[in-house]
Amino acid sequence: MPDLVSLSRNLRKNQTDAEILLWRHLRGKQLGGLRFRRQHPLGRYIVDFVCLEKRLVLELDGGQHGEEEGQIKDKEREQWLRTEGYQVLRFWNNDVLTNLEGVIDMIRANVLPDSDD
Repeated sequence: MPDLVSLSRNLRKNQTDAEILLWRHLRGKQLGGLRFRRQHPLGRYIVDFVCLEKRLVLELDGGQHGEEEGQIKDKEREQWLRTEGYQVLRFWNNDVLTNLEGVIDMIRANVLPDSDD
């Protein structure tokens, strides 16, 4: 089994443009005072972003996730996360880059359902 802590550190150093952009809006408890972590190990997986308090995982997907093998792996991963009590929201990288406000609104609606922010 790979060293997930080292791998997650490496992933944090080599984020995609979409991850960098979304992190700017999640870090420092900017979203409803909630703490998000990035490239965080959960079980045998590393999730892109997680709010442990709300048990919410955010996954950003590039083109490889549209291929059959990627979809199978994503389904397996999501199934495990759900059995552990996590809600999973997936966004395409392109959606983050071109519709960041809509992505933030969707996240807000899932972590702060009574919010009018």
